This record gives sequence, structure tokens and C-alpha cells, in this order.
Amino acid sequence: MDGQSSLGAFLQARRSRLRPADIGLATYGERRRVPGLRREELALLAGVSASYYARLEQGHAHHASPEVLDALARALDLDEAERRHVHDLAGRAVRRPAARRPPAERVDPATLRLLDSMPGVPAVLTGHRADVLAWNPLGHALFAGHVDPTAPDRPADRPNMAALIFLDPYLRELYVSWESKARAAVANLRYAAGRHPDDALLGSLIGELSMQSTEFATLWADHRARPCTSAEQRMWHPLVGTLTVTQQALRVTEDQTLLVATAPAGSPDHTALTLLAQATAHPAAS
Repeated sequence: MDGQSSLGAFLQARRSRLRPADIGLATYGERRRVPGLRREELALLAGVSASYYARLEQGHAHHASPEVLDALARALDLDEAERRHVHDLAGRAVRRPAARRPPAERVDPATLRLLDSMPGVPAVLTGHRADVLAWNPLGHALFAGHVDPTAPDRPADRPNMAALIFLDPYLRELYVSWESKARAAVANLRYAAGRHPDDALLGSLIGELSMQSTEFATLWADHRARPCTSAEQRMWHPLVGTLTVTQQALRVTEDQTLLVATAPAGSPDHTALTLLAQATAHPAAS
């Protein structure tokens, strides 16, 4: 799907979720053929002509101005991440597509030292495709203890967190609210796709997940776009049982994110993390 088609699909998906009552529009009991706002209603809210907005959704209008995009974002009640996504999609529409195989993502040595300096906190470094670029021992133990711990060191073998969430039974069991985690993973990938429209590897990942997982394909069609931030996750780990952690996605660089999991000191959840660290610690060589 090219940039203009992606922009139109995103606008249509968002319009279909905005009900007349959400904007104070009286319908007087009339029967409506569409579940959300009509095109002309949204165009009126945004201050653009109905015909121009229709061309935008159909992928026939090009070079939408930043002011028009911001007006549409306000009319659709988009949050800041979604507003940036709209601008990314519009920018993609005017660039010449140039699918290419990007070089392997590299990790700054300072970031690796940061991972090593926090042994008591599970931490995983991911790139914009959700590939695992590095993890500390506790991060590996908590999120993917069944995976070869050295895999992130080899670009060709790096695990992908989105693929693990949808295709690996271990991750399905790990997250008690798997559906919520899955929605967040898809929204994060769609946001990344808007920022990296020419990334052939990202496109291949999305295509493979769409073919291998009907759940991914359904969520992808929902057009939600949002980077991961912070969320409370209830997990069931095979070594320490049930625990609840706060997962935070901390931006390290423009395209790399450090996922950390914490629990209040003295809580049973913090004790579970401590037990996990002890259970998976490698004895020092004598």
C-alpha cells in the first residue's frame, strides 16, 4: 500500500469510530448507513471541502498541507502520536518509494554498558522493527527465557518481539492479558511503518505476520498507530508464577527503545523478580 492509500485508509478507519454524539451532532433518529461520521460531516469539522476530503480518503489528492493535516487530526480527536502518524503518512505519499534492505541495526557500546549496570532490572533493547538488539540476563529470563540468550548478538538470528507475541506459545502464556499486549505491539509496528515507509525488512515482517496470524491481520486492519510507552502487565512465569510489573518503553535513540520492567520494592512482585534473578544466575567460574 502506497503512502496516499495508507493515509486514506487511516483517515477512513478513524472517521468510522467517531460517532455523531461524540461531537455533539444531533441525528434526530435518522437511519445512517455508516457507523461513524459521514465524510461531509468530518470535512465540515475540519474546515475543508467535502470533495477534497473524499479525494484524500480515496488516495487521489496529493500534497495535503500541514495545516490541513492538523485540522483533520483535531476533527478526528487524534492524540499526539496519531497526529504525527498522519504527517508521516502524508510525507510518505510525496516521496518516491525506494524499498531497500537496510543495514543491520547497531548498538552503541554505552547502551550495552547501561544494560550491564542494571542487573536487578529486566531490560530489553529493541529497534524500530521490534527486533531484540540486546538484553541483560534478567530481561532475557523474564521475557524470553526459552530463546537462545546469545541470539541478539547475531543480526541474522535476532528474535523479534512482535513475532514472539503472535507466533510463540510461550509469550501467549506469559502475558495474562495477551490481547492487550498484542494490540499494543501492532500499534507500535504501524507507527514505525509510518516513520520508515521504505524499510523492506519491516514490510516483510508485517507481511509475514499478516499471513501467519489472523489475529495480527485483524488488528493491523484496525489502523491504530502508537509507540509503546508504559503499561502495567500481569504475567505468569513458569519459574516464579504470577507477578505484575510496570513495563516502560524508554527511548534511547530515535529508533531504539529500552523496555524495562519494575515492581515496588518490598512487594511480592519485586520478590518474584529477585527469585527469578537468583534462579537464572550463572554460578561464577571457580
